[in-house]
Amino acid sequence: MASAGHHRDLIAYATLMAIFVAGANAIDIFLEWNVTVDTTIKPVSLDQPVITINGMLPGPLINATTNDFVHVNVFNNMDEPLLFTWNGIEQRKNSWQDGVSGTNCPIQPGRNWTYVFQTKDQVGSFFYFPSINFHKAAGGFGPIRVNNRKVIAVPFPKPEAEFDLLIGDWFYDSYKSIRSEMAIKLMAFQGIPDIILMNGKGPYGHQIARAHESFNVTRGKTYRFRISNVGTALSLNFRIQNHRMVLIETEGSYTNRITLDSLDVHVGQSYSVLVTADQNEATYYIVAAPKLLNNTAFPGLVGVGLLCYSDSTTQITGPLTSGPDPFDLDFSVSQAKSIRWNMTTGAARPNPQGTFNVKNVTLSQNFILQSSEAEIMGVPRYVVNNVSYYTVDPPLKLADHFLNGSGVYQLDQFPVKSVNAEAAYGVSVVTGNHRGWIELVFKNSLDAMNSWHFDGYGFYVVGFGYGEWAPELRKTYNLLDPVVRSTVQVYPGGWTAVYSYLDNPGMWNLRSQLLKHWYLGQELYVRVHDDDSNRAKEQRPHDNLLRCGIVEADSLPPASAPSSSPRRTGQDID
Repeated sequence: MASAGHHRDLIAYATLMAIFVAGANAIDIFLEWNVTVDTTIKPVSLDQPVITINGMLPGPLINATTNDFVHVNVFNNMDEPLLFTWNGIEQRKNSWQDGVSGTNCPIQPGRNWTYVFQTKDQVGSFFYFPSINFHKAAGGFGPIRVNNRKVIAVPFPKPEAEFDLLIGDWFYDSYKSIRSEMAIKLMAFQGIPDIILMNGKGPYGHQIARAHESFNVTRGKTYRFRISNVGTALSLNFRIQNHRMVLIETEGSYTNRITLDSLDVHVGQSYSVLVTADQNEATYYIVAAPKLLNNTAFPGLVGVGLLCYSDSTTQITGPLTSGPDPFDLDFSVSQAKSIRWNMTTGAARPNPQGTFNVKNVTLSQNFILQSSEAEIMGVPRYVVNNVSYYTVDPPLKLADHFLNGSGVYQLDQFPVKSVNAEAAYGVSVVTGNHRGWIELVFKNSLDAMNSWHFDGYGFYVVGFGYGEWAPELRKTYNLLDPVVRSTVQVYPGGWTAVYSYLDNPGMWNLRSQLLKHWYLGQELYVRVHDDDSNRAKEQRPHDNLLRCGIVEADSLPPASAPSSSPRRTGQDID
């Protein structure tokens, strides 16, 4: 007769096998995108080029489940090279598919290329966008959902429906003319956008908006809004008239549920909120208003949509719903600090998020990164530690693989803890210690909000502050339940600190999410490498790898051939 312990072992084994099989049931999703510049899709009543995908702005939803494989065959029908990046999708062990200038050769006009990536160990709300040539200012963005596997409980009741809502600023000028203007006018170009769009549509009631966004709801039902700021420059305060929002998720992390009247969404960030239609049958304003701008001086620069109850027959009238003072940074910082990780729920894995905490980690690296602006040889640039990134050909990842980095970049020449005396260009590539904990301190010397994103990783947001950062300020960090996300805001004259565990080998982009800042050099690359050639460490490039520049030569080894690695050094902790 079998023992009770034996039965327990069998039950445990069966449970583990069920989880394994559920993970193994990942599917392949095949998408075909035709990307073009369209002049018939008009967010506003102006003739301007708009980048569309399959004739759509925003582009099609990528709707996946944890561990699915996504294949996106991109046909470039534009007159310029093109790349897409997947904002917040970690590309586990596969920076070959990251879609930025340091990892991929661009898709040339008239050509196509297929991205293949896995939503490995992720859930949540994300988005994609074109990453080079200032293309994001013309569209090309769209939503990504990564849903829970059935074996992982979602920590809130199933909503009646889910809505993707991409909010962001928009220029009236074409992206090509803005690129030229930045180069000609030096720092005189302020880059203040002209209008706020919701899902590619102009504000309700705006004189040149061709359409507005609206959502239909039924009284008594609850809805999930997945909100992403896909803009180029402006942080936005989001609110719905007479309705409160329950925050539940940000960029793949379930949060403690907090009830909000409004939510600050900074450039590049994504959130999920639950909204219950608990008001009278009517129509209500949905508002996205800029931070750090005088709404009186820029009255048209407010995004407006509508929440429409199904049985409402009345037209909406009256003033827009008000929000916090756009210059009240204390409100914004206080809200940011209140967004905490839900330590008791599962997410992509069955064990609680709180299993992965930072209370007792040992830091192996510390980067202090100061954002500012400068002129280099009379050219306007944005800089990190007084270095402005200079894009090279071929991409760094290809140079690393085929050429040992030789002749393309020098590892660890970027100052990770100090500011250069004079501003200069640099091909900024630094070592990230594989399987080490890194502390990134983002400092903002500008008078505008900034936000920073780390491809390939989520990071724990442990601290915000004003003024200078110093090591003793670590005592103020939240190490108990800091939220994990991939994009974080940095307040004017302030600093933000994050921790990240560098377990994802590859060449990863660390950048400002403000498009002008990124385009003009506010980025660097973190090379996380393990000398072990075991494919479990890092994937080899796919057979369809695009080559360009000096790695097009026939004499080079095939893409799957191993290569040696550049020297690597670590930076010590203060």
